[in-house]
Amino acid sequence: MLQFSIWKKLLIWGLCVLGVMMAVPNAFYTRVEKHNDALAQIAKGLPSTPERLAAVAGWPNWMPSSLVNLGLDLRGGAYLLAEVKVEDVYGARLDAMWEDVRNALRAERATIGTVRRQDGPADELRVRISKPDQIARAVEIVQTLARPVASLTSVGANDIEVKGENGVIVITLSGPEKLSMDERTMNQSLEIIRRRVDSAGTREPTIQRQGERRILIQVPGIGSAQELKRLIGTTAKLTFQKVVSTTGDANTNPGPRNILVPDQQDKNRYYVLVKSAVVTGDELVDAQPTFDQNGRPAVSFRFNPTGGRKFGKYTADNIGTLFAIVLDNQVISAPQIQSRIAGGSGIITGSFTVESSTELAVLLRAGALPAGMKFLEERTIGPQLGQDSIEAGKVATVVAFSAVLIFMVLSYGLFGLFANVALILNVALIFGMLSMIGATLTLPGIAGIVLTIGMAVDANVLIFERIREELKTAKGPARAIELGYEKATSAIVDANVTTLIAAVILFVMGSGPVRGFAITLGLGIITSVFTAIWVTRLIISIWFQRRRPRTIVV
Repeated sequence: MLQFSIWKKLLIWGLCVLGVMMAVPNAFYTRVEKHNDALAQIAKGLPSTPERLAAVAGWPNWMPSSLVNLGLDLRGGAYLLAEVKVEDVYGARLDAMWEDVRNALRAERATIGTVRRQDGPADELRVRISKPDQIARAVEIVQTLARPVASLTSVGANDIEVKGENGVIVITLSGPEKLSMDERTMNQSLEIIRRRVDSAGTREPTIQRQGERRILIQVPGIGSAQELKRLIGTTAKLTFQKVVSTTGDANTNPGPRNILVPDQQDKNRYYVLVKSAVVTGDELVDAQPTFDQNGRPAVSFRFNPTGGRKFGKYTADNIGTLFAIVLDNQVISAPQIQSRIAGGSGIITGSFTVESSTELAVLLRAGALPAGMKFLEERTIGPQLGQDSIEAGKVATVVAFSAVLIFMVLSYGLFGLFANVALILNVALIFGMLSMIGATLTLPGIAGIVLTIGMAVDANVLIFERIREELKTAKGPARAIELGYEKATSAIVDANVTTLIAAVILFVMGSGPVRGFAITLGLGIITSVFTAIWVTRLIISIWFQRRRPRTIVV
């Protein structure tokens, strides 16, 4: 058992060296982080400034550069709890149905008379017909527009409910359809928020659904909760609409099928726009911050083929007219069409700063939120608090580590020293594996590492105590060492497997900090078993073959 083949020795030491090399960048965290950020910025096409080149040169390219991501409690950042206003999508859905309802009813104009939309609550579509005695027929026509609810839990249910009263058709969404839309809205909101946060270049954000309508967002490294709110709280609904006229009166009646929209910069200017958009932000495929011909910040955009065709045709047919670019019901730019814009791309100009143009490009790339958001809770965790947590974690780790090292040497002498070498490699392997998988280290994660340090020596204690017992039976040192490892291995594996099962359950059932604890605990169990059973045995084997002691003291 003390004999190791060459390939086993190479494999064990190779894994140890690999783990240590992966862990080394974390000892130079700031330098490596600047190196990685500079490389990412250059890869995006940003200029290679002297500062970026110096940051790239600050860490050797041949060395690993993966880092353990620091969680919100260590790095500082922003915390938001938002509630999605799912009711917003009900009105939009019914507005989208109006054209189909109107066309269906107009086809029966001879029977039901003229059709006109009436004002009503946002979650109702109300249509008046001029022949009230034909209301039953009108309801029957609209009911043909009903579609099955796209949900496995609502098989057989229709998406709308239609009723007639006093010559007015009232169309509402059915209960199953609202539940289905709520689920789609939440899933879409989660995805768009995740895209926006990822596009901003933040590291390891936590974006989770809580309950039926709430979303938890934790983003380490961002400046403040207000900055995060600006990034994810903007609906970012972009449309390109025809300008009918401009006015300075906020009370101007825009007329049928038109809307009155304020100018984002000039508070005394309003635009009368055709309500139907020519092209929408849904047809955008890319948006990037750029500069116009005068060197001012702007945003370039590119449509998909469908949007590009519509954009090109409209600009060709409306040369000389104003074309409004509307973001969240505010006109951000209304340029005059000078010529046909082919290729489906263009540029948005306005009173942008570099920061605002970059922010708008991120929002447009990620897409519009389907509904507004109400922020119920917000917190900014300063980097100083995070630094305090790191220092406290360092102190706890160093104290625990030192106490364990001293205890092992005092209790087991030279063998305790061998166990300490394996323990140091164990901690390095943990950080190396965390870096390789891109895990996030939180304060509970540090607690998991501290716990692992205590647990890591358990296996060595079992082995060394078993060796002591075998030495008392008058067996030789080589045989005692072999039997010690043989008889202790099953107990070590059993104990660690049960703890690993608990870590897996914590990871599956828990969230956030609990998962961070489970990850470090689980990885620590794997590395501690490896170092205790294989690394210490290899060290003892090398020592024994060189010294050939007749007696050993454990």
